[in-house]
Formats: sequence, C-alpha cells, structure tokens
Amino acid sequence: MEHRPLGRTGVSVSKLCLGTMMFGAWGNPDHDESIRIIHAAIDAGVNFIDTADVYAQGESEEIVGKALAGGRRDDVVLASKVHMPMGDDPNRRGNSRRWIVHAVEDSLRRLDTDWIDLYQIHRYDPDTDLDETLGALTDLVQQGKIRSLGSSTFPPSAIVEAQWVARDRRLQRFACEQPPYSILVRGIEAEVLPRCAHHAMAVIPWAPLASGWLSGRWRKGSDLPGSTRAERLPARYDLSLPGNQRKLDVVDELAQLAEAAGLSLIELAIAFVLNHPAVTAPIIGPRTMEHLESQLPAAEVVLDAALLDSVDELVPPGTNLNPSDAGWANPALEPAARRRTDGQ
Repeated sequence: MEHRPLGRTGVSVSKLCLGTMMFGAWGNPDHDESIRIIHAAIDAGVNFIDTADVYAQGESEEIVGKALAGGRRDDVVLASKVHMPMGDDPNRRGNSRRWIVHAVEDSLRRLDTDWIDLYQIHRYDPDTDLDETLGALTDLVQQGKIRSLGSSTFPPSAIVEAQWVARDRRLQRFACEQPPYSILVRGIEAEVLPRCAHHAMAVIPWAPLASGWLSGRWRKGSDLPGSTRAERLPARYDLSLPGNQRKLDVVDELAQLAEAAGLSLIELAIAFVLNHPAVTAPIIGPRTMEHLESQLPAAEVVLDAALLDSVDELVPPGTNLNPSDAGWANPALEPAARRRTDGQ
C-alpha cells in the first residue's frame, strides 16, 4: 500500500488508517476476532492504527495492545487520544495537564507499549488554555512517552491558535488534525483543510462512510439498521430531522453513481475522501472481517473529474447536510454566550 508523509514529522503512514472504535463493547466484543482483523489490515499494508482511551472505556486499547504483541509493535505507527470522560470524576476528562499526564500512563499500560507515536486531543476545550495542554504534551515528548501530537475535531480558529501558541511558547505543535469528513459531511473543506495545508498538518479524517450512512445499509425503502452509534448519537440518525432525510435521498443517488462507475458505494465514499489533496489517510473502522475486506480496495480507486462533479452537484463543497455531523459547535453561539437568551 502507498505511504504518505505524516505532516512534517518525517514519519510515513499508509494511505488508510485502521480505526479501532468498533473493537470491544462498542462493536465487536470478540477479542480474538478483533485481533485477526488488525493482523489482516497489517498484512494488507496498513501500518497506521488509531484508537482512543474512551473507546469501550479502554477495552479497544487493550485489544490493540494484544494484537501488537509478539514483535508487531515496531512496524506500526500507533495513535491514541485523550479528552473524553473516563469515569464520573470531573477531573478524569478534558485537556488539563493533571488529566493528560495521568491518562497517558493508563493508555501506555493498556496498549502494552513504552511509547505512543501520535497522541491526540480528542476534542477542543475552550475552558482550558492551549498553553496548558501543549505544555503537558511537550513534556511527554521530552520524556519519550509520545512522539508527536495532534488534535481531533478542532474548530478552524482553534487549529490556528494552537499553532500560534506553540510558536510563541516554543512548545511542540500539533502535527495533524483528525476531523469528520465524508461526501455527506464536507464542512471542513471551507476552512479546516485549507488551514491544515497552510500549516503543513497531516489530516486523518474520521467517518469517511459518514458513520455508516455510506455503508450501503441505509437505503430508502429498506428496513433501517440499528446500531450502537445511533443509540449514542441520535441526532445523526433521527429521520424526523430534515438533514437526515436529505442524507437518505443523497445516498440513493450516490449508489447509482457508484454502480455506473463500477464501484461499490463504500469504495466511492472512501476514495472521495482519500483523493482530496489535503488528506493524508482516512480512518476506516471495520467491525468485522467482511467490513475490512469491503473497505481496503478503496485505496486503489482514483475518481475522475466527471464523477467528482456529479458528487458536487448532490452535495456542494463545504456543505454538511446535517449540522450535527460537524462534530463541534461554535461556543460563541451557545445559549450561555448569547447577548439574549430565552426568558430574558
């Protein structure tokens, strides 16, 4: 499989990244099968694996650790993330130095490794100074516990601010951003992708299948599938919402485009993300071996201009069909920050 540079880190990664959110209680509870899927991806040329402490409350990291035992660790660029709640204690979450230095030790133990190649802040926290976060991460780099750092689903203004803070405070900078990106969720094309390109940041998009919408299972006239993601994130799947109704319409039209091009809908969806010049490696998130086998061929697909133009007619560039899919909301527009609020 072709390799690409991970920003300016000097590290090369495969053009597909294996996401492991679906390994463990959130998806596939069978550890042995999950390990076989990880090994199959590595054997197919994938050298980039992404996980997070919050995935099944650490179970995913434990599975990845088992899969990389026995000499496979050195051949893999391993990424994990911190920020999401890991218990009821309000200090066992977020982007504070206090939590980061504790959480990384937990992740290292679960992953059964001495270092994490890429340690990412899972979400932006406007209530924590970026200086605090980057300072803690810089210390971990100096201690050899992490090699590089990144952000995930940061607003474009925070992406730029983090680069400035790192420059002005002489701290390690975020080498990459991990945003949501798919044919149905194109909002990052407006500002995030240009900002990342300007700062030479790698881009590792999550949910190129739009969290299952582009898997072929969501089709008009069919029984709509249930999923643990739909239970956790109902706003992305509730068909009473106009944005989700529009997604269902577009999926049918995309399926026809894919069939005419001799592709599966999955191949079209992943290749669309992969073919953007600012993208380094989309994250594929299989739950079964069948899922993996259906997604790997997308690495070899190149989409022609006519097909891309047809996609643009269905979903204009820079558009999120459902605003809830953006992954973040502007804190300045939250009720507590408005000049006027309900009841005043």
